[in-house]
Amino acid sequence: MAQNSEIDILDRRILSMLMLDATRAYTDIAKELQVSGGTVHVRMKKLEDLGVIKGSHLFINPNAVGYDICAFIGIFLEKGSAYQTAVTAMRQVPEIVEMHYTTGQWSMFAKIICRDTLHLREVLNEKIQAVEGVERTETFISLEESITRQVNIL
Repeated sequence: MAQNSEIDILDRRILSMLMLDATRAYTDIAKELQVSGGTVHVRMKKLEDLGVIKGSHLFINPNAVGYDICAFIGIFLEKGSAYQTAVTAMRQVPEIVEMHYTTGQWSMFAKIICRDTLHLREVLNEKIQAVEGVERTETFISLEESITRQVNIL
């Protein structure tokens, strides 16, 4: 992972612009920042090599393609040593879009996207709770996503 000293303000400005619109052309960014297109390209390659950039992704609106339920699942494991086995098994559950190993009440915390409540019940009962080492789960259905953003790096 990159050290802060390896990333300067120009790198941060380039990243901030692309975080707002990942389809923006390097030449447009270069023009706005008053540098060459080659500079932007070289900086982006450096940031990839440093591990600052973890890839680029196209994000869809799940509701627009028929996935109306977003839920958060607190997962209690029988014992902490079950974590590696459990997370390996849960990587195979496509409805899990985020998974965190946590401190506090739960061992793991997952975000899942499902078509409807019937699909949610199926994912919980037949996929997540069936994983070896999972003791029980606690489910929270999101009624609305009010804020979604990346960290402000400027």
